[in-house]
Amino acid sequence: MTLAGAHALAVAPAEWRWLGRVPFAETAALQERLREDVLAGRAPETLLLCEHDPVITLGRSARAEHVLAPLEDLARRGVAVHQASRGGDVTYHGPGQLVGYPILRLRGGLVSHLEAMARGLAALLAPFGIAAAWRRDAPGLWIDRGNGSPLAKICAFGVHVRHRVTIHGFALNVTTSLDAFDLIVPCGLRGAAVTSIAALAGVAPAVEALAPRAAAALGDAFGVSFASRDR
Repeated sequence: MTLAGAHALAVAPAEWRWLGRVPFAETAALQERLREDVLAGRAPETLLLCEHDPVITLGRSARAEHVLAPLEDLARRGVAVHQASRGGDVTYHGPGQLVGYPILRLRGGLVSHLEAMARGLAALLAPFGIAAAWRRDAPGLWIDRGNGSPLAKICAFGVHVRHRVTIHGFALNVTTSLDAFDLIVPCGLRGAAVTSIAALAGVAPAVEALAPRAAAALGDAFGVSFASRDR
């Protein structure tokens, strides 16, 4: 490849893809391949959006005791368990959850990357009448439900950075079955409540229908224009 050709690939417009419902391990491998391609100038920065089959993922700080169900019980329920290279503790992914993986070059530091994700997703939630606030001490978007109720997390975050290119990202509860979080100590926070768009607003769109709006909101927050691309 000529230098000009490599430069053209390096500055190709960023894109987003809807992957549908896919296994976690498949997307983890895809992210690593895409990061290598972004670093080599073979592919544009990419936002992957998807749902996952039921899975518990263990981040780099995960503690085994934060998975509350025995592995054989999880297997019977069709819930997989996977290690993940992202930061953070234990989380759950499953149907009804919008999961996003920005494979992006850092524009600033890691904290500003997380804050941009949170800002974009908070803007996505606002039209549903949901006011979500970012917490740096417990990374996620949190909802104040009032009436003395504890704060409830609606979106979890966790990333991995190598050579200033990110993978992993966020998991936003849209119509997720909240009972699934009883299988874990979410993000290692005992007693923390979990909520969803459906639980707060009474109704919620299908995850696939929310994906283009998420791509637009995240693009605004990151300062990146994501063009849609088929799988």
